[in-house]
This record gives sequence, structure tokens and C-alpha cells, in this order.
Amino acid sequence: MELVNSENILNLLFSYNPWWQSGNVGQEFNKPMKRFAYYEAMDTLARKDIRRSVILCGARRTGKTIIMYQAISDLLGKNILPRNILFLSFDHPLLKFCPIDKVVEIYRNNISSEEEIYCFFDEIQYATDWNSWLKILYDNNPKMRIMATGSASPILTDKISESGLGRWKTIHVPTLSFYEYCELTGINVPELPLDLKPTQMYLRSVREHTEIFNKLSLLQVPFIRYLQVGGFPELALSSDDLYAQRVLREDIVDKALKRDLPSVYAIRNIADVEKIFLYLCYTSSDIINIQTLSKELDGVSRATVEKYIGYLESANLIYISPLINVGAKQILKAQNKIYIADAAMRNAVLMRDDITNNPDELGIIAETAVYKHIKSFYYDKAMQIGYYRGGKKGNEIDIVVKSEKMTIMIEVKYRDQAKISESEAIVTMSGQKHPNLVITKRANDFGEFYYGGKKIYRIPAPAFLYMLGFVESQKDKSDY
Repeated sequence: MELVNSENILNLLFSYNPWWQSGNVGQEFNKPMKRFAYYEAMDTLARKDIRRSVILCGARRTGKTIIMYQAISDLLGKNILPRNILFLSFDHPLLKFCPIDKVVEIYRNNISSEEEIYCFFDEIQYATDWNSWLKILYDNNPKMRIMATGSASPILTDKISESGLGRWKTIHVPTLSFYEYCELTGINVPELPLDLKPTQMYLRSVREHTEIFNKLSLLQVPFIRYLQVGGFPELALSSDDLYAQRVLREDIVDKALKRDLPSVYAIRNIADVEKIFLYLCYTSSDIINIQTLSKELDGVSRATVEKYIGYLESANLIYISPLINVGAKQILKAQNKIYIADAAMRNAVLMRDDITNNPDELGIIAETAVYKHIKSFYYDKAMQIGYYRGGKKGNEIDIVVKSEKMTIMIEVKYRDQAKISESEAIVTMSGQKHPNLVITKRANDFGEFYYGGKKIYRIPAPAFLYMLGFVESQKDKSDY
């Protein structure tokens, strides 16, 4: 019996594309809340002057597929013929044996032969030679529009740079920002100024910033839950946080480690990858010594550890934060800090269901959340994002954002008493015109403070992260 034949492929196509018969996307797929990545993807897809295909990259269950269904619904609402919209998920077993061009050929011969069609390819990394076939589809079909998703960012980016240069735009889909979490769970926040700039709150008057932070004080309790259940949309809406953690551990972390990574990288000993990820969960937000980690793992070589950490980053399970040079002295080689990509992943793996009474745990995951938000906020900008360590005492600053024009330094002090000494690097390296930022815990711990003649601006973590998301949300959405 021939598995890959037109009949089997057509049956699969009709199953994946119910709008060919109903004319609409099912309500269970067409979620009402649209994330920033949706608007960015639709803007790219709709451009007539500069044609680009879209690759959505991110961890499992961050909402990449939902963005595609929302895009399909949007196109149907603009009177695009249903049969001119093709959706496929290449993690289906049958499609792993069928090249993209064969599937498209069957679709063309039986469903739609129109020139202007829209193709949505989910989990594209499972398709054989996907980058070559997408290049051919792009080059040979000038009116075809393509959107695809993938869970292994660097390998997708590498393939795009090989054969898709100038043809693709990669859009990162992180877990929900705190702003998106509040929007999704229905937390109503008073209106904020449209010209808000979170990292420049010190430029506002005392009256203005007091008014803003008083409005945002209601976010303290929702923020604690956000730190526990994280930014995965389905889990954020769950009424059972313990069950949500189990789903996160089994369906997101385990599948990424045991299925996605081995299939993409042909890893033979996945147990070593699991050990490394577990180690990183325990040491999240710490500076990682690869040699020490190698010894902890019973002699797994340094080169293998570095390679596997790169794989974990590619699966969007961790962030790697490098040491940033902010002085005249050049850094020859330095160790990286590692953050778990979403704080809730760490809670789920370590089975820590209640962290509200553990200030150390809260501090770790709050710093993780701040780093994730900063990384996501600047992902498409020419910025270096990492940490600082230097000076005579080797003092550290948690997060540094650096470009040719500016340097932003951020210290996370998520404690009831967020004390700072005059000798800390966040103080000694602060300037009068551009004070460094300290991210605090208490709702009333905000404003300008002076330490040893240096000005520091303090912002409560819930307010700071909400404001970052609010700024993103204000970008032009008028066409959608």
C-alpha cells in the first residue's frame, strides 16, 4: 500500500482546512486577543512593495499556530476565497514522508489553481528540505504569500540565511508579556499616557510618575500569579495552577527535550540534555561555569555541554546572557549567564507550585521575567543585551542594554526591603542625565533616589513590565 498518494493527502488537506467547506475558522482556533507578533506578521504579509514571507519562531504553546488561524480568519473577512488559503502542519506523520512541493502540487491540481494563494505551514522544521522548497515556491510563484512556524529558532535562521536571504522575515513569538497576560485574563488597568517610555520615567514630573504608579499598583497580586504560571496562554487561563504546571512540564518541556531536539539535531544521548536543562533550572539567573557544569555531569565534555546549551537556546527553552563591555577595557573571554526562557518552566520542572513565601525564589524568577521582557522588547533592534561585571570588587549589574547611542543598566531587587549600598555597580556606574534603573517589589517603592551623589530611578516590577508591553501595544494597528 502506498502511503503517500493523492487520496490520503487530499483527505488530510480537507481535515486541516475546514473553511473550504464552512467558510470560516472555528471559534476554538480564532482567539479574540491578538498579540503584537500577529500585527507584525500581518503587516509583513500584506506589503505589496516589499514582498516577504513570514517565519514565526518561538517555544511550544506560545501561540504561533493561533496567530496563523487569526491571519486566516482575517483574510476570509477580506473576501479571500476559502480555497485559496492552505494550512498544513508538518508534524503530522504522513507529511514527514511527502515533500512540500508534492503537497502543493496535489493542492493545485485538486483544490485551487489560482495564482494568488496564501500558504500557512505549521512546524516547518519537520518538512524535508523545507528551506529549498520554500525558496522555489517563493521564486516561481510571485503572487503566493507564505507564513510558517517553527520551534527551533537558530536552525531556522541558519536555513533562511542559506537560501532565503531577502525572502523571509523572522518574527519572534515569546511567551506572554505581563501586559498580554493582564489583557488575556481580563485585568482592567486605567488608561496610561500614550507617550510612555518606561526606561525614561525619570524625565516625568513627580506628580506624573506618582499618578502612573498609583494606577498600576493594582497589578501586584496578578504579577505573583504570572510569575508562578508564566506566559503560556492556555495555562494562564487555567483555573487549576497545579494541573497547568503538569501540562507545562509534560507537554512543553518534555516534548521539546525528547522530541523536538532529537529530531532536529539527531541527538543520540538525550539524557545529557535533560541533565543540563535540569542543572540550568536550579541555577537560572546565575553565571554558568561550563567546566564546573561538565564535572557535575560526570565528565560530559566541555564542547558537548556548550553544544547542548546552544540546542536548548534554539528550542527557546533558555536565554543566554553574555557579559557586556561598558568600559574602555576590552573583554577577551567571559562566562555567560543563563535564564530559563519563562519563569514558569523552572517552577514546573522543579515542582515548586507555591513560591509566594520564598523571597529567594521570587527574586530569581522576577529577574528571569525582567530579562525575558527586555530581550523581547528589543529583539528586532540593534542592541547588545547581557549583564555587566567589573570594577575592583567585581560587582555585577543584572541586565545591560547597549547600543551605539545609549546604555541602559538594570538591577532587579525584588524584595520587600530593596536596599542598595553606595558601592554597588548600579550606583557607581550611574550618571546624572541617565540614571540606572532598580526594579523593586513594593508598589510604593518608586521614584528618584540618591546614593553617594548618584541618581537611581526605582520602578516596581509589575509596573515596569506592564509598561513595556503597553508601549509595544501602541504601535500602529489601524489596518487590522
